[in-house]
Amino acid sequence: MNGYRDISSAERAELLANGCFCEDWSRVKVREGFIAGHVRNVTFSGDIRLGVFRRRITFCGGIERYSGIYNATIHNCTVDDDVYINQIKNYIANYHICRNVLIESIDTLTVDGESCFGNGVRVAVLNETGGREIPVYNELSAHTAYLIAFYRHRPELIGKLTGMIDGYTAGIRSGRGVIEEGAHLLNCRTLLNVYIGPYAKIEGIYRLNNGSVNSSEKDPSYIGSGVIAENFITASGCTISESSVVNNCFVGQGTILGKQYSAENSVFFANCQGFHGEACSVFAGPYTVSHHKSTLLIAAYFSFLNAGSGSNQSNHMYKLGPIHQGIVERGSKTASDSYILWPAKIGAFSLVMGRHYRNTDTSDLPFSYLVENSNESFLAPGVNLRSIGTIRDAQKWPKRDRRKDDRLLDCVVFNLLSPYSVRKIIRGAEVLENLKKISGPASDYYMYNSVKMTNRALEKGLSLYRLAITKFLGSGLVKKLETAEFSGEEEMRRVIAFDDGGDGRDLPGGEHEGTGEWIDMAGLLAPKDRVVRLIEGIENGTVTSLGEINGIFHEWNGHYLRWSWNWIASRLKSEEGIDVESVSAGQLAAFVGKWKEAVVKLDRMIYEDAKKEFTLKSQTGFGIDGRDRTRISDFENVRGEFTSHPAVTEILEHIEKKSRSADTVMAKLNGC
Repeated sequence: MNGYRDISSAERAELLANGCFCEDWSRVKVREGFIAGHVRNVTFSGDIRLGVFRRRITFCGGIERYSGIYNATIHNCTVDDDVYINQIKNYIANYHICRNVLIESIDTLTVDGESCFGNGVRVAVLNETGGREIPVYNELSAHTAYLIAFYRHRPELIGKLTGMIDGYTAGIRSGRGVIEEGAHLLNCRTLLNVYIGPYAKIEGIYRLNNGSVNSSEKDPSYIGSGVIAENFITASGCTISESSVVNNCFVGQGTILGKQYSAENSVFFANCQGFHGEACSVFAGPYTVSHHKSTLLIAAYFSFLNAGSGSNQSNHMYKLGPIHQGIVERGSKTASDSYILWPAKIGAFSLVMGRHYRNTDTSDLPFSYLVENSNESFLAPGVNLRSIGTIRDAQKWPKRDRRKDDRLLDCVVFNLLSPYSVRKIIRGAEVLENLKKISGPASDYYMYNSVKMTNRALEKGLSLYRLAITKFLGSGLVKKLETAEFSGEEEMRRVIAFDDGGDGRDLPGGEHEGTGEWIDMAGLLAPKDRVVRLIEGIENGTVTSLGEINGIFHEWNGHYLRWSWNWIASRLKSEEGIDVESVSAGQLAAFVGKWKEAVVKLDRMIYEDAKKEFTLKSQTGFGIDGRDRTRISDFENVRGEFTSHPAVTEILEHIEKKSRSADTVMAKLNGC
């Protein structure tokens, strides 16, 4: 009986006197200390287990009530200690309701037959007609989803991963649901086949069907008024509210969907936001944000996206249906009323403005503006490197991490410049150089993958790319040298040597870990050879569990800085002719001087970009009832003075700080 006993004749009599009813009281078991007076007007059926109801609960406004069961029909349920249940319009059936749960004013809470509570649901991302379905489950990470969605060319991998998920799902299958400790369900309509996690708050929902609301005490989830959700899984710390509609979706940690947002066949990972608009067959990597009405995200992969109002895309050309897909790499933005015809691929940290009717691929030209002019697509490569908005985005992402759970499903690398993005910049510089060679220096325009570039834009892009490469390589080098103590060139070279964590060269061919190509696995930046080895391990049965895979992702995240340095060290040789195993102090000092110039030059460009926000044109609309002096005063009181604005002072402080670092390192090198 596990601590339960039959109810006594006195307790049965008291329950009957309190308006309770049961056809077979022998199936009702209670814990020692059961208080029959806290159970009133309840109809029991099936196997019932009741705990001890002693706790006094304080409601909003200061009203206090005892825990217990009041005005309800309960079928085949276990109700643990200090639960409060009241005003159940229809019934609660086939649930284990854990300690300190509060349920009041709901219509129906039931498990009908066996359920996996949303686990195993196939979500058709990117292609509405199928082919890239992700089977969702409680512990799904963005990186596992990335492999399932994008590595269809490795069918054995897909079979192994989906098999693991199916095994996980089978282990969850049950004819009884669980409402975990501390959860609150208030003023709800229908909940059918739904798991509710610890301390989750479900309030005013219209219908939840076949899903799991995962939650934790440190990071509770909230499902609010008017929400309709079917075939779904939500992770801890998420919020879905304000009549949003969710169907066939995974909603990740810290994600917020609200203000009538509609999402279908989509997955959202850490810290996404969706308000007013619509998502259909979207793979939303971390920090994908859509705040505006009439904004449609469809059939695409996004990551760190900021979607402007009215942004949308087309995923079919009225031939074979919605079979086309798009890739918008991390950190991109779409301006108001922008449009992209899929298939297309937009490079990392790009800005898309206007309407683009050709199938473009700018993935090798990151940090670009893609703009429309007279129905043609023009590209300005690299210009986002000098934008204050780009820098502001990179600074705000880690500050806006809403996840508080001890167990984070997604590993997120926030760095703006990284082996991933700088590799693309290096490739972008090669592309621009080749365009010049092919078309000739006298060309006014260059064509590249269905977009046009002016000669001026190409030259500016080349200059910015070279500055960014120098900045990233030098930043890693200066950080190493500034924080280390060394005397003499031999010790200096040990400081900047490749870092293999004591394992030596453990890659085929004697390469150092991290020196090759890197990829962005929906927020996690990792060397491609590591990803390939993981895939091979899954395929050959060396890696056999979902938990092990998630552990590997977290391990990679912990190695990011070490692997990143190895990549920098290898590129110092290929880009600057600096071999860290034989370099002289004089060579390094010369490069640090070059790095200082690049950093200051880029920061000055960003400073000038910020200054545009404080021009007379930007002051239009201020000082509504006055003239120039009033307008300026009104602007300064609202926006602040340019020289004291936090973003501006931060740029100036960054220039000073990096200049000091360069001078310190050059002095140390000159002393070798």
